[in-house]
Amino acid sequence: MGAQQRLQELIAEDRADPLFSSHLTLSQLRILMLLARHGSVSGSELAGMVGIGAAALTGMIDRLVVQDLVARAEDPHDRRVRRIALTRTGRDLIGSIFNAGEEKMRALLSRLSAEELDLVAQATTLIIKAAEAGPESGQA
Repeated sequence: MGAQQRLQELIAEDRADPLFSSHLTLSQLRILMLLARHGSVSGSELAGMVGIGAAALTGMIDRLVVQDLVARAEDPHDRRVRRIALTRTGRDLIGSIFNAGEEKMRALLSRLSAEELDLVAQATTLIIKAAEAGPESGQA
């Protein structure tokens, strides 16, 4: 765990990362990531995903609308429902944040030998298998 934490610290030192230049709060970033994953959702669905009340969500969404990161639209099946989705600017921002991490990892991996890359691949496969097994597997 110490090695993982150190790697995260080294990667986070890059202040050119779009995550740092975005000036988003953690809650706002979480909303954008949920919308990137789930697409257009109702306000009540999003409030449930974030774990906050509708009133608190409204203020956060208002601030994201002002930044042109999300948009509200009428639900085509129920005019009483407002759906929230990423705008192109929001999609671009989330894409740049995700891509920056991938680019950093590619740059790091490019410094390793073929043998070292094989070890990383083996270790990553083991971690994926453990994650897929879920917390109930109890393997130590």
